[in-house]
Amino acid sequence: MPVPGPVHQRLAALCRSFEWKDWAGFCAVRRFDHSLEPEYFALREAASLLDVSPLFKYELHGPDAARLLARMTVRDAGRLAEGRVAYTCWCDDEGRVVDDGTMARLTTDHFRLTAAEPTFGWLQRLARGLDVEVEDSSATLAALAVQGPASRDVLAGCCDADLASLGFFRVAPASVGGVAGWISRTGYTGDLGYEVWVPWADAPTAWDAVVEAGRPYGLVPMGLDALDLARIEAGFLLAGVDYFGSRRVVQGFRKSTPYELGLGWMVALDREPFVGQAALRRARENGAPWGFVGLEASWVEIEALYESYGLPPSLPTAASRDALPVYLGERQVGKATSHAWSPLLKRRIALASIQAPFHELGTELEIEHTVEFERRRVAATVVPTPFFDPPRKRS
Repeated sequence: MPVPGPVHQRLAALCRSFEWKDWAGFCAVRRFDHSLEPEYFALREAASLLDVSPLFKYELHGPDAARLLARMTVRDAGRLAEGRVAYTCWCDDEGRVVDDGTMARLTTDHFRLTAAEPTFGWLQRLARGLDVEVEDSSATLAALAVQGPASRDVLAGCCDADLASLGFFRVAPASVGGVAGWISRTGYTGDLGYEVWVPWADAPTAWDAVVEAGRPYGLVPMGLDALDLARIEAGFLLAGVDYFGSRRVVQGFRKSTPYELGLGWMVALDREPFVGQAALRRARENGAPWGFVGLEASWVEIEALYESYGLPPSLPTAASRDALPVYLGERQVGKATSHAWSPLLKRRIALASIQAPFHELGTELEIEHTVEFERRRVAATVVPTPFFDPPRKRS
């Protein structure tokens, strides 16, 4: 049974929908009211506040902290400068992705790793022989995501960090509402955004300070349903949906290399040994049999499909994680793993895993679309991701 998180009392008082879900063993709000659109548009047009404390979090202290992460992940953590954050993934010996997350170098000998799955045992095993101490901070460190075009202005009203000089994927010490912690320019929405890292017990104080500072800017608490829409627009992978960690599945065909997930850009092969290195070299040489791409369904064909039933188009407001087959003629060549109607872009979009060579940009495919319980198809084009990439995210 899921347990309350650090700001559960604040969330429960606001959650009029009573729609909750289990996120890593914690109670998480799906949406605060019956419609997710106010939360979604607050994110894209003003600011939103989301409790992301259920993330698994680990503190690595010691002279060999960078060596441990370099041994474990596909990126060379030793090259990560102090005050920088990097998105990364880690693999098993066969080069199949186990999980993904971020690593932040807070000081020379202090790193913070986030993960979607429990990773403490994995870190401990790989730390043998190294001068490093691994601490599981999952239930002692809270994280609050302040996202949206007004997020910088909101935080400027309640924290002492120099936000004007805090660049994209940077992290710095900060006090929020008088609570000492860290602030990073990161997020899972594809928009301008920050994440506030404070002690678990002090999270309500930090939450209240952000809410108060956000009143003039229309800040709205956000649930996971709106976040799901945003992360699809941003082209972000979700473990257990867009790919399956290799420790979670048995069949080899359900496991993926970074190259098959569009993460080949982060793999640094020419360095000291790390887990999966030899297998990843072979995978790069052989080429990826699958590609992770964006799809855009033809709205003209969607309208025509509904018209054939005498109906207007009717699409759900929430994103879907139910996989849909993707075809080239009569041959199934992949699946759409996450899909949604984008309220901002006014497009039917999807993240999909497609066989080579049919994942090339511009390839015309078909995606399954069900109307009146009948499975039909509409045209879908392979397009670049992210679907939504505003300049303010990095500026």
